[in-house]
Amino acid sequence: MQVIKAKELGFCMGVRRAVDMMEAAAGEMGPITSLGSTVHNPQVVDRLRGRGVDVIATLQAIDARPVAITAHGVGPEVMQELQSRGAAVVGTTCPIVTRAQQWAKRLSDEGFGVIIFGDPDHKEVRGIVGWAGGKAVTMRTEAELAAPLPEWMPSRIAALSQTTETEAHFASFVQTLLSTHMDRISELRVVNTLCNATTSQQAATEELAQQVDLMVVVGGRESANTRHLADVARERGIETYHVESASELDPAWFAGHDRVGVAAGASTPDAVIDEVVARLHDLAA
Repeated sequence: MQVIKAKELGFCMGVRRAVDMMEAAAGEMGPITSLGSTVHNPQVVDRLRGRGVDVIATLQAIDARPVAITAHGVGPEVMQELQSRGAAVVGTTCPIVTRAQQWAKRLSDEGFGVIIFGDPDHKEVRGIVGWAGGKAVTMRTEAELAAPLPEWMPSRIAALSQTTETEAHFASFVQTLLSTHMDRISELRVVNTLCNATTSQQAATEELAQQVDLMVVVGGRESANTRHLADVARERGIETYHVESASELDPAWFAGHDRVGVAAGASTPDAVIDEVVARLHDLAA
């Protein structure tokens, strides 16, 4: 059995930057807290906890320790609350996410109603909605466009995307938005807020899926970009398994398969990828 890794996989710039900044802050300032998981990867969270970065779930859990904003970012109301509490803040929001937040605010200020294509329950998306000042709606799928747009939505509409969505899905969403609601739209502004790193990983995963007969995608189950990589492979009709670690690999999956591809999300550390690849080589022996 041949094991082939995707050309682009693993830690992206935004994740590596956030992890490095939190480790440095804990080293300089002593123990700190992270408002939510630093990234959606359990191994990374465990590593940071061992280096003095504790995870808190809510603002009510804030204590005297500095508070780190994760790579996913937060809305302005959270920043205001932290300021009012006098908390020392370590900002590690990914620059790509910051750009999406800035576009949401700018377009809202210019009178656009903002539609965000993404997961409404995802921390990144909730933050972007906050920067739009409440003048935004989130849609997870283009099927939701079958319903009427909110009555408050102006005729000038802007479409943004969660940074980890795929190019194909966002393009299809925008096309459906225009064809379904042309009667409501006097102006449509589309801003490409997709992350170049995750787009490159998706392209590499799609390319690899055409060369193998089974795919293993490595990364946290809460990681949106990792789930999208698995979706990309499955849409190519390839048998695909999403695992968080090498221990989840089932030898039965690989019976009768000659070429196995490995892709990994932008929050998956190199060590975890290496362990999965090593395990696959053991199974192939």
